[in-house]
Amino acid sequence: MRKSLTLWLCVLILGATVATVAAVQQAGDAADRTGTWTGTWEGGGGTGGFELTLEKPKDGPLAGRVSVTGEPTYKATLRTVTIEGNKLSAVYDFPAADGAEVVLAATFEGNACKGTWVLREKASRNPALDGTWSVAKK
Repeated sequence: MRKSLTLWLCVLILGATVATVAAVQQAGDAADRTGTWTGTWEGGGGTGGFELTLEKPKDGPLAGRVSVTGEPTYKATLRTVTIEGNKLSAVYDFPAADGAEVVLAATFEGNACKGTWVLREKASRNPALDGTWSVAKK
C-alpha cells in the first residue's frame, strides 16, 4: 500500500512539473517573438511590404498589429493572435472591405517567419484571395 501511494505521488509530481514547464515554455515562446518583424507579402496578383508587430501586455494575452503596403495599403489591429511553439495564428479585420477578414498562419525559424494569408468573408468563411508572406525580426 505504501509503495503504491509513493508511486502515485511521484506520478502526480512529475505530471505537474511537465505541465508547468510546458506553460512556461509557451509563455516564453510568445515573449521571444515580441517586437517588430518586417518583410514582404505576395498573392492575389499583387506584392508589397508587410510589417508585423507583436506585443505582450503586462496583463492580458498576446496582441499585435500589421502594416501593409502595396495595393491596398492599410494598417490593422490583430483581433486574435496565438503562438504555440513555433506556430503563429492570427486574424484581423480587412480595412478595405467590410465583412472581410485576413487569416495569417506562419512558422518561426530563428529570426525569420514565413507563412500564408487568406482573405475571406467573415460570414461564410469562403476564401476570396490567398498568398504568402515572409518577415524577419528587426
